Amino acid sequence: MTRLKTLIVAAALLGAAPALALEPINKEPHINHTLLQGFIADRIADTCPAMEPRKLRALGELNKLRDYALKKGYTAAEVRAFVGSKTEKARGKREAKDWLAKAGAKEGDVEAHCRVGRAEIARGSLIGYLLRDKG
Repeated sequence: MTRLKTLIVAAALLGAAPALALEPINKEPHINHTLLQGFIADRIADTCPAMEPRKLRALGELNKLRDYALKKGYTAAEVRAFVGSKTEKARGKREAKDWLAKAGAKEGDVEAHCRVGRAEIARGSLIGYLLRDKG
């Protein structure tokens, strides 16, 4: 009977291990990659007058991302704190600016931002999915 109890305890501990092994939410690759796409789309829409954000699509993607984070084991409080963090927002905006510069859209270059936005729409990327070309 002692051996059975040991196996049950071991199984319970192994089941809890993934929750204990969660990396910090701001290091989780899928969450950060998806949020970066949103920051990039926002920057394009803010810079290019021919582009506008698709707010309902963005809200839907945020809800999917929240559900993903919760299923991974992050708490609702952790998700809210991460999404509401001024530090994390600043990091996301900085990374979006860097990504756009590498794509040829440096700060202040309106036409380059429009060009990147149109290319992302044509590619069918998440960035493009979050944008509407009014032009």
